[in-house]
Formats: sequence, C-alpha cells, structure tokens
Amino acid sequence: MKTCGLDVHKDMIFCAIYDGKDAVVNKYDTFTPDLEVMCDFILSQGVGTVAMESTGIYISAVRTVLRRRGLRAVVVNPYLIKQMPGRKSDVKDAVWIATLMYNGMLNDSFIPDGTLAQLRVYTRDYRRSVQRRDCTLTLIDQLLVSMGIRLSSCLSKITTKSFRRVAEAVASGETRPEELEKLVHGCLKHKRDGTLRKALTGCCEGKDMWRLSRKMEELRMYEGQIEDALKHMEGLADANYREEVALLCTIPGVSRISAICVIAEIGTDMSQFGSSARLTGWAGLRPRNDESAGKYKSTTITKGDKHLKAMLVQCAWGAVRAKNSRFGTVFSRLSSRKSVKKAIIAVARKLLTTIYAM
Repeated sequence: MKTCGLDVHKDMIFCAIYDGKDAVVNKYDTFTPDLEVMCDFILSQGVGTVAMESTGIYISAVRTVLRRRGLRAVVVNPYLIKQMPGRKSDVKDAVWIATLMYNGMLNDSFIPDGTLAQLRVYTRDYRRSVQRRDCTLTLIDQLLVSMGIRLSSCLSKITTKSFRRVAEAVASGETRPEELEKLVHGCLKHKRDGTLRKALTGCCEGKDMWRLSRKMEELRMYEGQIEDALKHMEGLADANYREEVALLCTIPGVSRISAICVIAEIGTDMSQFGSSARLTGWAGLRPRNDESAGKYKSTTITKGDKHLKAMLVQCAWGAVRAKNSRFGTVFSRLSSRKSVKKAIIAVARKLLTTIYAM
C-alpha cells in the first residue's frame, strides 16, 4: 500500500509518495493544468487517498481537482502533524505527512460538500456583510461627530431609523438643526428639553458632506448584500433543512438565522463528531489541557471554528436573558465565582451540547 502527502503553498506543491520504506517527492506549480499532471502521477502510483495540511484558501482548488479525479482528499489540522523542531523543510513535510498517513495516524477534518458547502458560503458572507455594515455605521457616527453633530449622544443606538434619516439629510446638504430635529422620532426625551437641537447644531463643510455621502453609499451597498445573502440562505435552508431549523429554534436564544448558521457549520449528521465533547473541542469551546505537577497552568479555550464559536456566544447571550431559562441559571451561578467571559463560554458550550443531543 502506498500513501501520498502534499505540502501545499501559494505557488508550489510538494507531493510525496511513500511505500513504507522509501519516498518519492515531486514538485508542482499550483496552476490547474499542473494540478492535473500531479493527479496523473498520483493515480499512476496506485494511490487512492491524499493527505494534506489545512492551509486556508490554498487547499480549496487542490481539493476540488483531487475530488474530480476520484481521489479522496484528507485535510488534517496542522497542529496534529507538526514536524520536529530544527528538521523542517518542504520536502520533509510532504514525506512526514505521507508517513503518518501510511501508519493510519491522521484523521480527516470536517469539510462539507454539496448543499451544506453552498449554505456555508451564504451564511459566512451574510455575517461578514453584517460586520462591515456595522463598521460603516460607526464610521458615519464618527464623521457626524467630527462635524459637530453629536446625535449618538441622544440616541440609544446608531442603528435606529432616526439616526439614518439625519445622516442621509446631512449627506444631501441639509444642516439646519430645526429641520434635522423634525427627522428624529417624536417620543425622544432630549427632544423636549432642547438637548437634541444643540446636538444637531454642527459646523459642516463641503468636504465633510462629500465623505458622508460616500459612506452612505457604502452602507446601502452592504445592506443590499445582506438582503441578497439572506434570501439565498433562507431559500436553501427551507428547501433542505426546514425541520432541523424549526427544531433548533425551540432552544432559548436561537433565532432562525442563528439556526441556519449553526447547521451550515456543523451539518445535521452528528455521528461524524463521535461525541459532544469532541464537537465542543472542534468548535473551540473547551478549555485546553495544560497540567503539570498536578497544577493547571492555563484554562484558555482551544482554537476552533471561529464562525461557529461567535454565533454560539451570540446565542448564549440571548439564552441567559430569556425568562425561566436553565441557561440563565447556569450563567448566574458561574458568573458569581468566575469572570463573565468564562461564564458565557460555558453557556455556549452547553448550547452546543444541547444541539448535539437533538
């Protein structure tokens, strides 16, 4: 039996074929025609499974070409196959991966294909667009403050319709405080005592309004991207995961969008993780094992799926605020003797354990 190990870089790939005694290493470019040549060489050696380190976006095209040629691509966490210090080179890395694969010491990472991979693209793009929209809103507020318009000091948050209307009016050239005041919701407390009018009295210049108009265009662009991504992810979820989404929505703190994002990250088949403990470790919600001489040196959580971790923490904050929620009780008990951050991570871990059991 022969095994193959790939050391993938941006512009080159080192391909090692190992038969238990000797290794043959070839170097290829990362262009698609060169990847086809590499696949021909691998198939000519009678190899059916190829192992490689997870190196971000560089392995995506490689994995796609291997799958199209009928080869099984095993993507492994680099932390698990680190080379010995002082003996590292690209050729040795490829041989080392092939050797570990030959001895059955590598486990495949969870990388979805098909519908789940498509849903993951939509959900991650949605979250990325939401983050950029929020950053743009913060920049718009900073621009207004630099112009002397301190509207955010009178509003609870900058995502309100009143803030949006005033920002659009200022970007279009309206700077009179009495006119801007009419755009703010009538029930605002500061509107009655005169504070709002003082906050809307600024010193606007042409260059400031030009910059603000550019940011408003950027904001509208991100909002369009969010709407488009949301439409695609909800349509795909309704067609394939309607029951699963409805089931997850019964958990306190989990909304429909959160349920879709969780399914996109972990799928619906929990048997691939083996246990809830392995799933929480894969998500990066488990304390690291750092014990020496009977003392725990660190309880920092491990690295994992950052997209899933962020979504579960967001759901955990909603769960602890829900009425008559068991998660709220757990959070209150833990936060009384630990930091709030550790307590919310523990609640997020319990949420994921609950999702695994469902």
